[in-house]
Amino acid sequence: MKNISIIICCALLTLACGEKKVKETQGGDIAQLEGTIKVDGSSTVFPVTEAVAEEFRAVQPKVKVTIGVSGTGGGFKKFSRGETNISNASRPIKDKEKAACEENNITYLELEVAYDGLAVLVNPENTWVDSFTTEELKKIWEPAAQGKIMKWNQIRPEWPNEEMHLFGPGVASGTYDYFTEAVVGKSGSSRGDFTASEDDHVLVQGIAGDKYSLGFFGLAYYTENKDKLKLIGVHNGSEVVKPTLETVSNGNYSPLSRPLFIYVNSTSLGSPEVVEFVNFYIDMAGELSEDVGYIPLPSENYDQQKANFKSFVERNQ
Repeated sequence: MKNISIIICCALLTLACGEKKVKETQGGDIAQLEGTIKVDGSSTVFPVTEAVAEEFRAVQPKVKVTIGVSGTGGGFKKFSRGETNISNASRPIKDKEKAACEENNITYLELEVAYDGLAVLVNPENTWVDSFTTEELKKIWEPAAQGKIMKWNQIRPEWPNEEMHLFGPGVASGTYDYFTEAVVGKSGSSRGDFTASEDDHVLVQGIAGDKYSLGFFGLAYYTENKDKLKLIGVHNGSEVVKPTLETVSNGNYSPLSRPLFIYVNSTSLGSPEVVEFVNFYIDMAGELSEDVGYIPLPSENYDQQKANFKSFVERNQ
């Protein structure tokens, strides 16, 4: 019985220390709140938001945080109708999405939470590709390539006379928008004959199961599945660079690195649990984004996001 008592005491002490760490991050004790927070949008931002929500549940167990994954575009549709409190986004909001918010009298605040690099990937059995130029990626993915650029040796003659099988995020994805803008030159413009999915795990499985595959998605999903995939470097104009914490944060992985966002709906600011969650998110985003494979912002950037949110709350309450 003595040993059991010691074990229980140690466990309680560990739990208390964990809660204390989060409270210290937040600047003191946190009032216990209740309610539901609805989040939807980017699959790329999902791992960060889910990690934050998991930590938040530990200190606010009566607050339910639900997180959908309908892509950046799908998330903004729900957000503009007032169906969600927060929208995950892997690109800035578009003019037509801004207009939809205005029609429904919804104002919002954009907050940067991390940086991400887009990973270009092939099957591990692919022995012929070690890098791409952006021109080669454009030749593969531009609309004019559909039905014409079908084989590897059409990109470089020394590559196999085998059909390429392409995988990428769906057209509602901010990752798709960003890739097409950076590579093709126009957001949302690409060939249509590729396997598309809003679920990055489907893309991982497709590339991992096909020797002649080629695809792209957010760096974090490669980090989770690096044993199944081969990461390819992209020539930035002066050298071949692969996406890493360093090359994304210092800008060398160009043009395929980008900021990630959450958008907060002003109509939600009357709910103290939403305000508390967003403040918690900003405080924890740097540490947790790195834990799930993304690149934190500089600390002064998070300070600025916190100040921006405070002003936003004061204006809308």
